[in-house]
Amino acid sequence: MSTFGQEQDGPVTAPADLCAVVLAAGLGTRLRPLTMLRPKALVPIGNVPLLDRALARLAEVGLTGPDRVAVNAHWLAGQVAEHVGDRAHLSVEEEPLGTAGALGNLRDWIAGRGVLVLNADAYVGVTGPADLGALLAGWDGDRVRMHGVKAGKPDPFHGYNFAGASLLPAADVAVLPDKPRELARTTWRPAEQSGRLDVIPLAGLYLDCGTPADYLAANLHAARGENLFGAGVVLTGQAAGSVLGDGARVDGTVQDCVLWPDAHVARDEHLHRMIRVGRDLTVPAA
Repeated sequence: MSTFGQEQDGPVTAPADLCAVVLAAGLGTRLRPLTMLRPKALVPIGNVPLLDRALARLAEVGLTGPDRVAVNAHWLAGQVAEHVGDRAHLSVEEEPLGTAGALGNLRDWIAGRGVLVLNADAYVGVTGPADLGALLAGWDGDRVRMHGVKAGKPDPFHGYNFAGASLLPAADVAVLPDKPRELARTTWRPAEQSGRLDVIPLAGLYLDCGTPADYLAANLHAARGENLFGAGVVLTGQAAGSVLGDGARVDGTVQDCVLWPDAHVARDEHLHRMIRVGRDLTVPAA
């Protein structure tokens, strides 16, 4: 039996017989119209695409490269493929396979390893050992684990809601079908019922960025109450507590807003808690 993520004084690193899958195939319907332009995995949080944040979290525990990390894609898959490049193995699904089917479809690539699964749309406000290191620490490779936050929604696991990351033993992954299925039914609930599920509390903010309100909240958290400027921003008006993407221009005023790259706010515009794309697309985030 392999011993995974033993507790230690230094950072926890993933062992050789563990791989990672970032789930990035979702349609992002609740985040439309933003996700009609980009897949949800590529929308920017604090001027960094969500997918890049997921890959950076994995790198913190030593999981990098196409032999150790895979990304699945479906909606606007071409954009995901171009963005991933050679940083990870890409699995393009002709139909959405869900969280479990995505792993079944990757069976040959997984090749009998355990899997650390991340939702690409997860924004986590912690880094280092308090993040994925805590999920890995002391894992024996036999139990199912997940990150959790205290329940505020129905159907919690041991009083916690799932928080975007789960750790699956090789034996549980090997039986997953390459058909549309969800881990909640194929793996997490059965493990809970048999006493094999561990919920590791996430020591920080978690948002799934599925709605404009949560998307804005994640950006404002990343900005930490300040303006966060991308490269080449032009500010002739006023900005407060906002995230301004590369090449954005503000001639009016913005407060607690997100401006995508090359967005423009005209002199007579006053935006509050809005997401602006280009010159004309404005998404309220109430």
